[in-house]
Parts: sequence; structure tokens; C-alpha cells
Amino acid sequence: MTDLTGKHAIVTGSNTGIGRVTAIELARAGARVWLACRSRDKTQPVVDEITAAGGKAEFLALDLADLAAVRAAAAAFLALDVPLHLLVNNAGLAGQRGITVDNFELTFGVNHLGPFLFTNLLLDRLKRSAPARIVNVASRAHTRADGFDWSRLHRPTRTVTGFAEYGVSKLANVLFTAELARRTAGTGVTTYALHPGVIASDIWRRVPWPFRQIMHLRMKTPEEGARTSLYCATSPDLAAESGKYYDASKERAPSTLAQDPTLAAELWRRSAEWVGLPA
Repeated sequence: MTDLTGKHAIVTGSNTGIGRVTAIELARAGARVWLACRSRDKTQPVVDEITAAGGKAEFLALDLADLAAVRAAAAAFLALDVPLHLLVNNAGLAGQRGITVDNFELTFGVNHLGPFLFTNLLLDRLKRSAPARIVNVASRAHTRADGFDWSRLHRPTRTVTGFAEYGVSKLANVLFTAELARRTAGTGVTTYALHPGVIASDIWRRVPWPFRQIMHLRMKTPEEGARTSLYCATSPDLAAESGKYYDASKERAPSTLAQDPTLAAELWRRSAEWVGLPA
């Protein structure tokens, strides 16, 4: 990978799975990495692993299901008064049913609204640290979503497996990336969405047992899944690209719906209103 000595990075959901691998590899390349996760106890072993290998890592408390906690996490990082060159929005959930603290469907809230707010609160710091990158871990599951039922996003998860809601949240990730690229054009901040593959990680821990066992038969390892995240985060080949979607470290065309600029702008407008930001 590119030498990242002197660079500062945040990786959300980095105590397990592809987030853990991503954080370890970024630190190995020389970056100082903040592991943004809910639990210090579950994250500290990864921090210790990185520091034992000579890397630089710190814990940052972040709960994407609680917008007040998201604001607190961003404020805690900004108070450090250090640059931010890379934000990897990796954290997410699938197959879990419920509603967030702020009364949004749980998967949409954790996978889109929390990262949307966190990214926007850190955006000025990213711009001042440019060149900087924002990497959003989406999924090929976005192709299964046929749009947004805006009213459903304010109610608990409807389906038993949560897969339909997961697809909607991943469509939001791809649209958010494209609209963010439009809004940051010329600032030195570039954005990327990606499909990591179907990975055997804790993201699926709440999927009902029979479905989870079948899924694991065809899943990739976290190490394999982190490759595209690291490619988008570090490859010099992408320095002039922004707002695009990648799979297996190659640019791919997302779904037709994910390429709709009107829908992307509408999602941004509603998301900003819901989290209390100017549109």
C-alpha cells in the first residue's frame, strides 16, 4: 500500500471483521488510526494488537444508532485538533430488527443516518486536511432495493430477516457517496462506495440461525473483504476519481436507481432535516 506515515484515519466498526483488518493494515502502512466503535472492551484488543506491532491506534466511542452519541464522537475527535485524511464508514448491521433511539428503522439509522451525520460533522476537518478520502462500505445488495418508502423509515423493521431494509440502507450509501462527491468537488476531498463481497463477519450475527448457516457456506474471509476498502482508501490510481462505486477493486456501475441524481439530492435533503443539519 501507499506509505501513510503522518496520515490520520478513522475506521468505524473496526473491532471485528473487515473493519478490523482495514484498521490494522492502515496502521501497518504508517497511519495513526482511531477505531470508532461502541464498546471499548471489545475494541481494546485490536488497539493493543496494533500498538504491539509498532502502530498507532486509539479508541473513539461511537454509537451510530444514537444521533446524540454520533455528535459526541465527532466533537471528541475534533477537540483533538489533529488532521483527518481518511474516514472509512465501515460499521453497519444486517438482519437485526428494531428502531433507533431517534425513532428511525434500525438498519437505515445505523447504516445510513449515523454515518451521514458523522461524515458531515467531520467534513470541514477533512477539507482542511486535503487531499482526503471518504470510503463508504456499501453492498451489492443495493441493487435489490426499488426505492425508498419514506414513511417506513420512521417505523421498526418490518421483515423477519431484515434483508429488504438492508438493501435500502445500502442504496442510501451509494446515493450518499455520489451526492457527497458533487458537493465536495474541487475541495480535495474524494469519495468512494464499494461492495466488499459477502463476508463472514459479525454484521450477520442477528440473522436467524437457519439463514445464517446457509449464508456462511459462500462467504469470504474478512481479509478478502477488506481488499476493496483498502484499495479505495489508498490507491493513487483513484486520486482523481470521486463518487463512484467499486467491487473487487474495480469500478463498477451501480444500479440504475443508485445513479439517479434527483433521488440522491432528495435523500440528502431528508437526511439533513432528520439529523438537524442544513440541507
